[in-house]
Amino acid sequence: MMISDPVGDMLTRIRNAALAHKKNVELPSSKLKVAVAKLLVKEGYLASAEEETNKYGHVLKLTITYEGKEPLLTGIKRISKPGLRWYINKKKIPMVMGGAGISIISTPHGVMSGKDAKMKGVGGELLCEVW
Repeated sequence: MMISDPVGDMLTRIRNAALAHKKNVELPSSKLKVAVAKLLVKEGYLASAEEETNKYGHVLKLTITYEGKEPLLTGIKRISKPGLRWYINKKKIPMVMGGAGISIISTPHGVMSGKDAKMKGVGGELLCEVW
C-alpha cells in the first residue's frame, strides 16, 4: 500500500506511540522524515533518531523523550497536507501554544523550527505544529 502523506504518517505514528507510552517507533525512512526527526531531537521531543538498513530498506528508529512517566510530546498537528499545501512568509510564522510548542517549516535552507526561520528571515511550507 502506498502512503499518500508520508510525513503525516510519521507524525501519527509518533503521536500514537507517545499516547500508548511506547519508548520506540520504527518507520520507513526518507530525507524529509530524517530532517523532521532530527529537529524533534534538537528541540527535546525525541531522545534519538537513527537511520538503519534492514531487509525491507531504510528504516528510521525514533526514541520518545519522557519526563517521569509522561511523554514530553503531548500533541502534533499536521498543517500542510498533500491536498492543501500551506506556505507562509516570515511575518506569518505562528507561535504554538504561546511559545510552549514549535512549528516545523520546510524552507529553502532546510527543515527548521519557526523560531529559527524567523531569526533567519525565511518562510516556507508549514509542515506541522508540535507541543
